[in-house]
Amino acid sequence: MSVLLVLLCCFCLKFGLSKDTITATNFIKDSETLVSEGSDFKLGFFSPANSTNRYVGIWYSHISVSTVIWVANRNKPLKSSSGILTISEDGNLVVLDAQKEILWSSNVTNSVDNSSARLLDTGNLVLQENSTGRKIWESFQHPTDTCLPKMKISTNVRTGKKVQLTSWKSPSDPSIGSFSAGIHPVIPPEIFIWKDGSPYWRSGPWNGRIFVGVQNAINSVFNYGFSLVDDEEGTFYLTFTYSNLSLFKNFVLNVQGNINQTYWNEGKEDWEVRWSALKNECDVYGKCRAFGSCNPQNSPICSCFRGFEPKNKEEWNRGNWTSGCVRRTPLRCERVNNGSEEGKKDGFLKFNMMKVPDFADWSSANEKECTQQCLENCSCLAYAYETGIGCMSWARNLIDTQKFSKAGVDLYVRVASSELGELFLFSVNIRL
Repeated sequence: MSVLLVLLCCFCLKFGLSKDTITATNFIKDSETLVSEGSDFKLGFFSPANSTNRYVGIWYSHISVSTVIWVANRNKPLKSSSGILTISEDGNLVVLDAQKEILWSSNVTNSVDNSSARLLDTGNLVLQENSTGRKIWESFQHPTDTCLPKMKISTNVRTGKKVQLTSWKSPSDPSIGSFSAGIHPVIPPEIFIWKDGSPYWRSGPWNGRIFVGVQNAINSVFNYGFSLVDDEEGTFYLTFTYSNLSLFKNFVLNVQGNINQTYWNEGKEDWEVRWSALKNECDVYGKCRAFGSCNPQNSPICSCFRGFEPKNKEEWNRGNWTSGCVRRTPLRCERVNNGSEEGKKDGFLKFNMMKVPDFADWSSANEKECTQQCLENCSCLAYAYETGIGCMSWARNLIDTQKFSKAGVDLYVRVASSELGELFLFSVNIRL
C-alpha cells in the first residue's frame, strides 16, 4: 500500500493539475498540459478547427467553447504530435519537433544558466531566472490576437518599439494575418487598426477618459477600467482591468480586421460581443477621403464639407469617393500668393459632433488662443479644442471624419469669406 502511495505522489508531482511550471527537466509533451495555479488557463498543444497542424497555445480552462488566447509557434506549425515545449541550454523557452529542431523560441539574447517558465492566472506565461526571480520574457509582451486584463498594449514614440495585436490568417490558421492593432505613436495617442500596414480604423485622440473618435464613447467599454498611461520615458501603454475578475473578458482582433470586446455568458455558454470597433461603413478609415465627411444615417453616406465639392463629380455620383473633395473657392492666403486681389479675410464653419480628422498638430493653447492661432496661420485649415486634449489644428487634407449622432468634437473648418455669406468672419453651425 505504501509503495502505491509513493508512486501516486510521484505521478502527481510530474503530471498533476497543479503543474504550472516548465523547467529543462520538467517539460511538456503534446499529450500534456500546463495549468495555472487557480486553474483559469491551460497551456499545451492544440489543432485549430479544420486543421491537423499542431501548435503550442494558451486557452481558457473552464469554458465549453475552446478559445485560444495566445500561440507560440504560429508561423511554424508541427506536422505531428511529437513536439515538446522545454527550456533550452541558453535558458530560452523553445518548441521542438521530433528532430529537436527549434520551431519557436522566446529568443532572449542574453543567456541564462537556470530558468523556468510559469503560467499565471492572468493568462501570462512568464520566463524567469531562478536564482533572482528576474522576469526575462513574458507572453503579455508578445501577444497574438487577444488582449487580456492587465496586459499592456504599448508604443514608444522615441524608439518605435511596440506591443501590438496581430490577427490570425484564418480561423484554421493562426499565422500572422493582414491586420494589426496598437497605439499610434502620436500626441495625443490613438488606437489604430492597420491592414497590411495601412490605416484601417482609428479611435480618435485620447482625452484622459475616452477616445473621442469612438461613437458613444462615454458609454462604451473604454470608459470602464481603461487607462492610457505616459511613463514619461516615451512609452504610452493602454491597459484595462475589471472589478469582477470572475468574468472572462477580452479584446480580440479577428481575421476580418475588427476588434471585438467579448465576455463569457455562462448561462448561454458562449461568448457575447459587447463592443466592436467597426460598426458601419463610416468606421473604415478615410471612407470619404480628403475633405469628405461620412454620416451612416445619410444616403449616400459621403458628402463634402460646405465650401468644398467633389474632385471628380462623375465618380462621386456613382458612389466612388476615392478622389475626395476639393476647395470650391480659394482662401485669402492662396489668392495673395497667386498675385490675385486680396479680398476679405477667411472665416470658419463649425461642424458639430464630429470625429476629428487624422494628422492633428497639438498645442497647449487655450480655446481662445487656439482659434486665434489658426486664423493667423495661413497653413491652418481647421482646428478643434477638446478638454483633456487641448488645441488641435490641421495643416493638411482633412481625412477620416465622421458625423456622430451623439458626443464627438466641434470641428472648425477654414473657408473663404464668400462661403460664409452674410455671416462674414463669424463661424456658423452646419449640420452634415
